Amino acid sequence: MNDWPEGWSDDRNARHGRGSADAQPEGVRSMPHVRRPVPRQQTRGYDEAAAYDSGYNTGQVYGAPQRGGPRGPRVPGGSPATAPGPAPDWRRRIKVGSIVLLVAVLGTTIGTYFWADGKMRREVDLAKVIDRPQEGDCTTYLIVGSDSREGMSAGEKKKLHTGSAEGKRTDSMMILAACSSGNTMISLPRDSDVEIPKFVGSESGKTFPAQGRRVKLNAAYAEDGPELLVRTVEHNTGLRIDHYAEIGFAGFANIVDALGGVEMNIEKGFKDKKSGADFQAGKQTLNGEQALAFVRTRYAFAESDLARTKNQQKFLSALASQAATPGTILNPFKLYPTMGAGLDTLIVDKDMSLFDLGEMFFAMKGISGGDGTSMNIPINGSRGGNLVWDKAKVQQLVKQIQNDEKVTVTGN
Repeated sequence: MNDWPEGWSDDRNARHGRGSADAQPEGVRSMPHVRRPVPRQQTRGYDEAAAYDSGYNTGQVYGAPQRGGPRGPRVPGGSPATAPGPAPDWRRRIKVGSIVLLVAVLGTTIGTYFWADGKMRREVDLAKVIDRPQEGDCTTYLIVGSDSREGMSAGEKKKLHTGSAEGKRTDSMMILAACSSGNTMISLPRDSDVEIPKFVGSESGKTFPAQGRRVKLNAAYAEDGPELLVRTVEHNTGLRIDHYAEIGFAGFANIVDALGGVEMNIEKGFKDKKSGADFQAGKQTLNGEQALAFVRTRYAFAESDLARTKNQQKFLSALASQAATPGTILNPFKLYPTMGAGLDTLIVDKDMSLFDLGEMFFAMKGISGGDGTSMNIPINGSRGGNLVWDKAKVQQLVKQIQNDEKVTVTGN
């Protein structure tokens, strides 16, 4: 009797499994998959129509997230709302902006310095001047206006009434002493009676002995240039000259025009055919052409050269006062043309720095503002048409400047 269930046998050779047509056991059977209903879920950040349902709850999210971070729920109109970001850090922005501004200002300032420094014409070598007086407590400048026509066209010479003389001569000379006790500007008339001392030729290097020659002051410049002029001024005054600055006709007029004119109050009107001057009394703004006529006129005045030097002082002080203002210094459209016009034609000594040049202009500005004294060198008569200096007053004046004392001496 067979105790095995129907279709099964204990015979090892019998077929394995009910219904099997193979002599070998059947492989593993795949059970039919039973689908379970999965409730539809709304994935955050996607709408129902875009959600993907495969029937499997695998947790996988299909679709790429929006660049810039998670997307918020859609707002009316269809576009997703962006989550608000952090508030702007205004402190940091102001700090960064201030640093950028500071770097820009420093860069511009340094660039302007090297640009201007490179344009300075350092052509006068004061090391060639011999037998010099001792240094004083003030910084002294010899400021010279020459009648050089360098770079001027025939039309410009005619317009500015400069004539066509070759070479160059001194048309005005001033000593500016920048002192802590107060600045002093002293005009030296071109017709001053002076002695030409022993000197070394600026070009030849040859020593020329003193011969007791007495000439007009501007003859020293005509004979051997700025170096002999400085030597002659030092010899006749006893005052050491620290720096030299010279400007010609064209440069002077160009500076005035670059500034947009210089305002002057002319006390009494005058005319002069030779210089082209034609001024009414009162406050007025002079352009370059008019300014040049104003400082060159002497034949219209009874005092001649002395009256002209006073006008030159007034004008230079007004020019410096208007040039050294925030409206000029902080305005690149005025600053660069003015500096360019001046530096292109300004001749200085080899040791003159931009700082020294700035000190010179601010000292002149101070005089126009009442912080200092302007005067002609004291005169005591004439000799052969030349103006003779008052030696006693000149010595007292020089001593006060050397010791940085308040100037009490008065001039003509």
